[in-house]
Parts: sequence; structure tokens; C-alpha cells
Amino acid sequence: MAEEVQILVTCDKDVVTARQQGRATALAAGFSNSEATLVATAISELARNIVSYANRGTVTVARLNGHKGAAGLKIVASDAGPGIADVAQALRDGYSSSGGLGLGLPGVRRLMDDFDIASVPGSGTTVTVTKWLK
Repeated sequence: MAEEVQILVTCDKDVVTARQQGRATALAAGFSNSEATLVATAISELARNIVSYANRGTVTVARLNGHKGAAGLKIVASDAGPGIADVAQALRDGYSSSGGLGLGLPGVRRLMDDFDIASVPGSGTTVTVTKWLK
């Protein structure tokens, strides 16, 4: 992994910063404007979840040189919040524990190429996503 930036996320301003950093990193990695916007949207959703549910966490954005020289971005959103009791339910379209539209995690999964979530109730959540340059 080359070129990595980590953003501490504790408030709305940090969500904006994470989104901007992600978009800038995507553009620098060679993604198109529209692809960079998709990356920024995914980061915004992940950072918003940190603020809404855990109050504090980090978003790390790293450029990748993958298989056969393919470039990509890896985003890791991590917190030590309450965790997710039922990950499968949280990944269903329309499910929301906060009264929202329930599009956050399922939307992030659709926007990115790779998606992984690890969550332990009472210990926190880590979402790792990757977008590969086509």
C-alpha cells in the first residue's frame, strides 16, 4: 500500500473532511470524476455511521497497487462503538436502527467492488471496502 491518509471522525465537519480526502485520493489514483464521487459517497456514509452510532472513529484511505498492477483504493472505517448486533439485518435494504432510510451500508456495498464488515456488540465495527480502477 502506498499513500495513506487517516482521518479522525468525531463530528459532521470530519465527515466532510473524510469525504474530501477520499475524493482527492481517488482522483490522484486515476479514477474518473464520477468514480471519485462514488468513492466519496461511500466514505461519507461510513463516516456518518461513526458519528451517529459510535461518536468517534477513524476513516483510512489508502492507494493500492493490486494484482497485475491494477490500481485501487482501500477504505477502512473503524470505531469502538456499540457494534452491530445483527450484521445481516443491517445489510438489508430498508433496515434502519435510527429511523433513516436504511440505505447506508447496503448502498456502500453496492458502490464498492469489495466489502467486508466485522462487528462485535460492545466492541465496535470495522468496515473495509475496496474500489478497483477499471
